[in-house]
Amino acid sequence: MNPEQLRDASLLELFALEAEAQTAVLNDGLLALERDPGAARQLEACMRAAHSLKGAARIVGLEEAVRVAHAMEDCLVAAQQGSLRLSAAHIDALLEGTDLLQRIGQPGTAPHEQVSRIEPLLAQLEALLAAPQAPAAKPSAGVPAPEAVAAEARALSPTVTEPDLVAEAMAALSMPDFGSLSSLSAPATPSASATPNASDTPTAPAPQADGRERVLRVNAETLNQLLAMAAEGMVESNGLRQFGDAMQQMRRLQMRATRALDTARAGLSTETADQRGLAALAEAQDLLAGMHRQFAEHLAGFEQYDHRAGRLSRRLYDTALACRMRPLSDAIAGHTRMVRDLGRTLGKQVRLELSGAQTQVDRDILEQLDAPLAHLLRNAADHGIEPPAQRVAQGKPAEGCITLHARHNAGRLIIEIADDGAGVDLERLRSAIVRRGLASEQTAGRLSQGELLEFLLLPGFSMRDTVSEISGRGVGLDAVQEMIRQVHGSLRLSQRSGEGMQIHLELPLTLSVVRALLVEVDGEAYAFPLGRVQRATSVPRDAIEQLEGRQHFHFRFAQRQVGLVEAAQVLQRPVGAAVRDEVPVVVIGEHEHTYGIAVDRLLGERTLVVQPLAEALGKIKDIAAGSLTDDGTPVLIFDIDDLLRSVERLVAEGGVARARQAGTEAETLRRRRVLVVDDSLTVRELERKLLAGRGYDVRVAVDGMDGWNMLRAESFDLVITDIDMPRMDGIELVTRMKQDTTLRPIPVMVVSYKDREQDRRRGLEAGADYYLAKGSFHDTALLDAVRDLIGEARA
Repeated sequence: MNPEQLRDASLLELFALEAEAQTAVLNDGLLALERDPGAARQLEACMRAAHSLKGAARIVGLEEAVRVAHAMEDCLVAAQQGSLRLSAAHIDALLEGTDLLQRIGQPGTAPHEQVSRIEPLLAQLEALLAAPQAPAAKPSAGVPAPEAVAAEARALSPTVTEPDLVAEAMAALSMPDFGSLSSLSAPATPSASATPNASDTPTAPAPQADGRERVLRVNAETLNQLLAMAAEGMVESNGLRQFGDAMQQMRRLQMRATRALDTARAGLSTETADQRGLAALAEAQDLLAGMHRQFAEHLAGFEQYDHRAGRLSRRLYDTALACRMRPLSDAIAGHTRMVRDLGRTLGKQVRLELSGAQTQVDRDILEQLDAPLAHLLRNAADHGIEPPAQRVAQGKPAEGCITLHARHNAGRLIIEIADDGAGVDLERLRSAIVRRGLASEQTAGRLSQGELLEFLLLPGFSMRDTVSEISGRGVGLDAVQEMIRQVHGSLRLSQRSGEGMQIHLELPLTLSVVRALLVEVDGEAYAFPLGRVQRATSVPRDAIEQLEGRQHFHFRFAQRQVGLVEAAQVLQRPVGAAVRDEVPVVVIGEHEHTYGIAVDRLLGERTLVVQPLAEALGKIKDIAAGSLTDDGTPVLIFDIDDLLRSVERLVAEGGVARARQAGTEAETLRRRRVLVVDDSLTVRELERKLLAGRGYDVRVAVDGMDGWNMLRAESFDLVITDIDMPRMDGIELVTRMKQDTTLRPIPVMVVSYKDREQDRRRGLEAGADYYLAKGSFHDTALLDAVRDLIGEARA
């Protein structure tokens, strides 16, 4: 939280932030103490958390919170001193107190509404504290005395992520001495074991000595904007290479000029030549030599700058991306307590063991993981873990164990949840499948374990005939799978006999960056998120079968027939003529909803920074977001679920277009091909979109050299080029084309900002067929000129 936010926040809001952090410590610590009542470190952490909350509550005048925290502190101090051994009853009461403190700290909660619960709790804690019992073993040596803990709790609290929020607020708000706030409400009645004193009043925070990082609260939209700008900065820094190439071209021209002067001077006789002319020539040579040296120095400096800018922009992007990452523990902090309380409700003994809780995950995914993980853990406790008596009879410990393990693997987040319960009764599951009419008895009898378990993911499926508050409504695992699918993840169930159920979740680490398969459709770049792609392949055209208005091919990787649909038809783009004997296909979907999407070209895999589309556009059909490649080319990222719905709608209506068939050379080239050569991304994209919108097959080149290489590799009906470009300018490109017997017949249009007569004459003399000034450039002028030169888009 930055200073401006601190000034704007009320003290109650700041207390809520501190209560959130401290109650999380109390929850974790008390659950650990339930298993090991003498754990010295956990006692110390709980004592400090309760003491911190008491001091903060006193500052903001929350008398009810002061009384609860004070009573909890009494109990914990007694345990630290060894005069009290924490029992299950103590833990229950302390956890209830923790819940009350959290509710009191929430904005909008009226403290007096909790009084009906506070008084019984205080009475219960007092009775438990006064109840006679055998002295408990004292905490291990090295643990500070309770009084010392109280004195330094505020300064050393290990859980507040921002050093003493309330103390910062005092300074930011420039308020008077907060010691006088004690007059706002009567102080809690002190007890002998924990008498409030001066240490209760927070002081300036001491420097953190444990190396922990300070965490600031930042608006999510600010982070999104930062990441988007960092990505754009990285694209812009990559563009510096083009300027470097241009400077290299200028350096080569300069060297050619120097050689030309040297040749001219060598051809002049010193006896017959004008001495003044020779002197001027010598001076020009010296000037060019000096310019050459300076140019070489500046070029070297520019290359170093380019290297540094690229490295820094990459670091900026990586750091901006890291700002969105949070530990998984942020999403599962309360799940240990939830499993424990649920076990109590069910009459079971259950514990949750976590590993990999510090695994870093994108905050957007983290927010969506909370509910699915909670449901899976509830399922494990309810369906998986047996009652204690049954477990003991089976030779198992009375306490059941659920484990949650998280890790990174190959750029993905892997979460594995397992329990040591009885697992799913496969025969009961078969019977439920048959009873609900999902499969015949014969079919169900042939299903493997994996196939049987997949039925648990169907909407509305439940093995229970009765409904409870916890489970049995049949709205669980299918909803979990849908949530996982929305973040481009997957869910898999498995089990081993007598060892309980295992659930395997695989998700992306972040939604801000996606690994995608780039394709070309009608001259435009699109991206399929790799997590939703089964396979990218090529299908021979003669292997595509037509049947009743549909077409399909044999998908050898799944050994089944798969429907085939043209991407251009789904996107309502012109379906061009075939140019190859094989169709590039991207296979998406699963089970009976698997389809092959035919595209024009597969461009390879890329890592893309996801950039949301403008809200003014609304939801664009079949599109989820946009992005830019490293060279600045815009890319639209498919919404796979929306795309599948569009495909199924098209198939259901019987409107699937036949796959393009390869034909004669004349049929293949029926669609006119245009090469646009321009180093300006804006101009290049504008011209491409205008021409593609009229049905022309358009390719683009970033400069003259790129265009020259494409001309030698592919066939075109027209070339549209700029003049001033790095590496090779437009005049040199046109000259080379007209000197090449193969390329000479291709008409050339020059589109340039230079609209002087001499510039126009220079372009036409080089061999251009048409010269269009960008100053008078408009849609119809370009399209009319193209039509005049090569006719309509289709021959």
